[in-house]
Amino acid sequence: MAAIIYKCPCCGGELVFDPAKQRYLCEYCGSDFDQQQLDELTPDQGEETQADRGAQTEEYDQTQGRTGKAEEGASAVLYSCPSCGAQIVTDETTAATFCFYCHNPVILSGRLSGEYLPDKIIPFAIDKKEATERFLNFVRKKKFVPKAFFQKDQIEKLSGVYYPYWVYDCEMDAGIDGEASRIRTWISKDMEYTETQIFHIERQGKIHLRDMTKNALQKSNKELVEGVQPFRMKEKKDFSMGYLSGFLAERRDLEIREFEQELQQEAREYSRKLLRDTVSGYSTVNIKNTDIQMKQESWQYLLLPVWVLTYGGRDGRRYYYAMNGQTGTICGKLPIDYKKLGLASGITGALVMLLCLIGSLL
Repeated sequence: MAAIIYKCPCCGGELVFDPAKQRYLCEYCGSDFDQQQLDELTPDQGEETQADRGAQTEEYDQTQGRTGKAEEGASAVLYSCPSCGAQIVTDETTAATFCFYCHNPVILSGRLSGEYLPDKIIPFAIDKKEATERFLNFVRKKKFVPKAFFQKDQIEKLSGVYYPYWVYDCEMDAGIDGEASRIRTWISKDMEYTETQIFHIERQGKIHLRDMTKNALQKSNKELVEGVQPFRMKEKKDFSMGYLSGFLAERRDLEIREFEQELQQEAREYSRKLLRDTVSGYSTVNIKNTDIQMKQESWQYLLLPVWVLTYGGRDGRRYYYAMNGQTGTICGKLPIDYKKLGLASGITGALVMLLCLIGSLL
């Protein structure tokens, strides 16, 4: 398993993927390259160093240079940076990161090889500058968010992360049958009449459902990674390591078996609803039987782009902001500055009392 960096053939600088241009950019000489040119390059390569994968592992502290025991069940892996030779420490699911010392983007190629090689990827379409501007516009509209949440040192932590997903497609032969009624009421002279007609109904069809997605990473916040959906799945591209350069990336640790029954059930229920929605023009509809036969299923392992910022509140809770790196859809759980909220409430209350007093004197 190797750590790799893509180097600019013009000046030797590190190449990163530019979402705005959808090309690979050298920040040193300004050269840019397309996907075909990148595929022709041979990346610089470092090596994996010894790491204990047992129940307890050595954990390396990058900031202090210390080693200590990690939590039971954790696993740390050490790599040598191809650029400066420093040790890079990751957990088992990290697939792209940055060297702590030289700050160059590093892709851990072995994490995304073999059975863990993604089928497709949706590259970032929003770069960090635009992501930062959208973040600031969003939080400035929230009057009671602590200033510390959007100060410069906090904003610099805004990270572009590729999260792993499973994408499920299926094709089914589906049928429903049941009973429907049509009721007609009219009045003749002084009598009211009601006519009830009973019908047997059947619906059958072939149903093809596409792009049902499930988060494939245990440690991620479910609300964070699912709250920014949907993505434009038609823009999927064949996976290339180069898209990860300049971003963080995670490898899946949840397999198909974790979702298979759940997604099959969702597909059946949605198919039943689709057929039921074709029945119209009746007063009542009662579906008695449903027959759905799964004919074909396919799965794709996909990496999707998300801009993420997390914040540890004074109350000990973890808050987050997330933005879809393709569409710009935003979700978040933001902290509240209760002092600011209390001051605003106090001022509002005082104004109301003052207006009431003025009104009583007039």
